[in-house]
Amino acid sequence: MKKIAVIQDLSGLGKCSLTAAIPVISVMGVQAVPLPTAVLSNQTGYPSYYCDNYTEHMEQIMDEWEKRGFSPDGIYTGFLADEEQADKILDFLRRFRKEKTVVLVDPVMGDNGGAYGIYTEGLRERMVQLVRSAQVITPNLTEALLLLYGKEEMEKRYAGLMEADKEEHLEQIGKIGEQLVEEYGLKAAVITGVEYEKAGLQIGNLAVENGRVSWCFSPKNGGSYSGTGDLFASVLSAGLVKGMSMMTCVELAVNFLSKAIAQTVQEGTDRNDGVCFEKFLGELC
Repeated sequence: MKKIAVIQDLSGLGKCSLTAAIPVISVMGVQAVPLPTAVLSNQTGYPSYYCDNYTEHMEQIMDEWEKRGFSPDGIYTGFLADEEQADKILDFLRRFRKEKTVVLVDPVMGDNGGAYGIYTEGLRERMVQLVRSAQVITPNLTEALLLLYGKEEMEKRYAGLMEADKEEHLEQIGKIGEQLVEEYGLKAAVITGVEYEKAGLQIGNLAVENGRVSWCFSPKNGGSYSGTGDLFASVLSAGLVKGMSMMTCVELAVNFLSKAIAQTVQEGTDRNDGVCFEKFLGELC
């Protein structure tokens, strides 16, 4: 069975990171091998939380895996709390990545035109190093601009994109995706969660691969929920390890998430609790 090393935090409440990635990757017929970066009582969107930082234990786990000849078919990284964790993952790539290992990096740094509280220029520099080591990345628009330009320039360019008309908006984002692929030597880049008004509010996901720019849209239901990016990237990670095409993975992820979010809205679930995806896992088989 193919294996993906999933390097993320584990939150008890709030379906995100490892609690989102493990069931998705598993149901798609790939073994998820978790390397926790932290253990939390609940994800950080809640008013309070307890966090046990696991950075100091990561190297011990890596040493044991190396003894056993662990050779993952995929490596998937998501939220990182600080620069030290990023350094550990760079070390993980040096030790475990092989020629055919599929590396997917979700460069979690910000959203909606603003950087998260964890953001530092040092973290961005490490994230850039991780991205250069990846074949595929799944930033949102804010993170794509952070990777290319840093925080100050990102804020200016994001504001400009929000003022562009609808078609120009999509065209410019397509060019950003192409720039990411070219600048970082990627196999593909997927810019997620782009809002677009056409016969109602749509959510678009842009895929750039082999010089081709493609969009996949779905109607927007409800607001923003914890863990949707993790679920999306998990589908891509497992699908690519299995040899599926990029657009097949994107379309599968979008269909899965659209149904899960609609169910979440119907149930009136709080955004911090994440989306009700469990009953739709069978569609990923």
